Amino acid sequence: MNDADVTQLRAQIEARLAELETEDALGQEGQATVELDQQAVGRLSRMDALQNQAMAHANAGRRQAERHKLETALSRMNDGEFGYCEECGELIARRRLELDPAALLCIECARG
Repeated sequence: MNDADVTQLRAQIEARLAELETEDALGQEGQATVELDQQAVGRLSRMDALQNQAMAHANAGRRQAERHKLETALSRMNDGEFGYCEECGELIARRRLELDPAALLCIECARG
């Protein structure tokens, strides 16, 4: 993998991190505490609100996990370790990294 490939993948990672920040900002409202107001919200509406809140929390957790993986990939780039399989040490296919720049294993090691 050459420097241009790494630069392109770095830009892809940074763009996705920016998207995650935007998604986090939009998801804050959905994670807010559901208030109990029997006059404005019936029992089923409150259950829907609680379910939506739980889904918003789960989505925030998934975004956090993705953010961590992408930040790890950036760290590996800075250390010169990006693009190498953590298990066998071989190069990870460029196409695999384009699809998932946070991939730590080559396809053979990922298959087991």
